[in-house]
Amino acid sequence: MSLSRRSALFLLLFGVWSWVIWPVFLRNVWVDPRSFAPGPTAFFVVHAVLTAVSLLFGTVIGVIGWRARPRAAEEVNEPDPVTGG
Repeated sequence: MSLSRRSALFLLLFGVWSWVIWPVFLRNVWVDPRSFAPGPTAFFVVHAVLTAVSLLFGTVIGVIGWRARPRAAEEVNEPDPVTGG
């Protein structure tokens, strides 16, 4: 399976977007008064797990986009086997 150049770029940008958004979200949860009583609350744990899973998915998706990028660029330069052009 190969991805188009546009799809590869979208996946790469999704991965970058995840690394921009989720750390900011976690920082906001960290300073929220509901996050810690004497220790971490369920509110904090749930949001920390959500952030970790989202960063993991964002990283995997970004890596897929990064690896597909050179192949998508090669496809642009290859002649069409059907038309020969």
